[in-house]
Amino acid sequence: MEILETAFMQRALIAALLVGITAPAIGIYLVQRRQALLGDGIGHVAMTGVGLGFLLSTNPIWMATLVSIIGAIAMELIRTYGKTRGDIALAMLFYGGMAGGVLLINLSDTGSTANLSSFLFGSLSTVSDADLTAIAALAALVMLVSVGLRRQLFAVSQDEDFARVTGLPVRALNLLIAVTAAVTVSVAMRVVGLLLVSALMVVPVAAAQQITRSFKATFALAVGIGVTVAVAGTSTSYYQDVPPGATIVLLAIAVFIALTALATPLARRRARAAEADMDRPECGSELPGMRQPGGDVRV
Repeated sequence: MEILETAFMQRALIAALLVGITAPAIGIYLVQRRQALLGDGIGHVAMTGVGLGFLLSTNPIWMATLVSIIGAIAMELIRTYGKTRGDIALAMLFYGGMAGGVLLINLSDTGSTANLSSFLFGSLSTVSDADLTAIAALAALVMLVSVGLRRQLFAVSQDEDFARVTGLPVRALNLLIAVTAAVTVSVAMRVVGLLLVSALMVVPVAAAQQITRSFKATFALAVGIGVTVAVAGTSTSYYQDVPPGATIVLLAIAVFIALTALATPLARRRARAAEADMDRPECGSELPGMRQPGGDVRV
């Protein structure tokens, strides 16, 4: 295939695959906690890390990861203790992170507006071997947390009070979710872009929820949708010369619309099946001509 003949597209497709797996894997907990926009806020803060990376001549992904983690911890602490003024503090953190990134990247000798655009909206040609190594390492960390601690994270996301009663370290798990979301933003920014990464964390999960009825099924389908739209969007970007991040997000929204349309007839079918089950006689009741268990057994 032509798309696999160039080295930069090989790197871009591998990065898209990793992003498609990791973004919905942590996004499912954010959706469950009704924090769908947390990834967007972290993306704003990560811009300061990108600017620092260019200013200090270091890998922007690693620096963005560090700053994103600090920002995510600050957001979680503000959410927990901020009370009535927490929304204002979060707004200043979001806007300050974006403004700081723009300022720092323009102060650096190697940064430019083109560099900024590639981080904001994603770029196929800018994924280097060093970036791919960083993305793979961070993606492995995200999957280790989101899959290895799925029971604990689900319990905290579902009901913090119940999780606290059962003895789970709720505060530590909340911070872990926030930190993992920050790492995911750093994983995805090269492919999807910082301004659109939150959509890939949320939309595949919302789409999967339209037709699934359990956490396990939602998790698996959301990751499947994420991988499909990430790889398809990256391929479309190569052939049609369109921005990869925007293409991936629009494909994810199209899948959401399709599954939403499919959910209505599925819900009706399930309702009819449930009614049919209710009309059936209860297990163990006797019908005319029915032999009872043990009726032919002689001792």
